[in-house]
Amino acid sequence: MRKTYIGMFTAGAAAGAVTGLFGAGGGMVLIPLLTLLSDLEEQELFASSIAIILPICLVSIAFTPGPQPLLETVPYLIGSSIGGLLAGIWGQRIPAVWLHRGLGVLILWGGFRYLC
Repeated sequence: MRKTYIGMFTAGAAAGAVTGLFGAGGGMVLIPLLTLLSDLEEQELFASSIAIILPICLVSIAFTPGPQPLLETVPYLIGSSIGGLLAGIWGQRIPAVWLHRGLGVLILWGGFRYLC
């Protein structure tokens, strides 16, 4: 049980640091870290990472200096809400191994884009 709480704290801290520093990407570090540092089951990993993202984003917004362009974000919020709902429904039907592979491809693609 202790491994789980320490692992979750460490994964959350890393995700918060990545999100705070780069403005995004905290969710990408959560799955690998939670896999290594916690005793969560495969499906619990993805559900936990989704539940962790909102508070991290809210804290990052609260501590970001300058004005926040909230009106410009409304279309993205609507689209991401619909996407999140559909992913929550369909994600239960996708084997965890494919979710891991898909996340890996997205991480590699994002890294490649930033390097070039």
